[in-house]
Amino acid sequence: MIDHVSMPVSDYARSKALYAAAFNAIGWTLLVEATPANTEGHVPACGFGEDRPIVWIVGGKVGDGCHVAVRVPTRDAVAAFHAAALRAGATDNGGPGPRPHYGDTYYAAFVRDFDGHNVEAVCYATA
Repeated sequence: MIDHVSMPVSDYARSKALYAAAFNAIGWTLLVEATPANTEGHVPACGFGEDRPIVWIVGGKVGDGCHVAVRVPTRDAVAAFHAAALRAGATDNGGPGPRPHYGDTYYAAFVRDFDGHNVEAVCYATA
């Protein structure tokens, strides 16, 4: 299951206004806005959705690729995803572990594919 997607944008304020208008038309709202101090990339970011952020835009360098996070049921599945991706040729972009700045139970791992896309497996289970 897709948990969330994020896209780098070249003009954060302009893109935020565009996506707010487009998503408001389908019942989504701006649910979360992070300051550069609160993101790993030290860039502004905001998430849109109905009840939780599904689509994020991230200020920064366009060309860094997109980000897709898949939700998995266990922390072991996060580790299995990460190990299998590395064996298949992906580049490590953050090993399995807690990410408390994203949420109390957020446990994830990140890899970059051959084209620079950031792919994440995330689990919200506490153990």
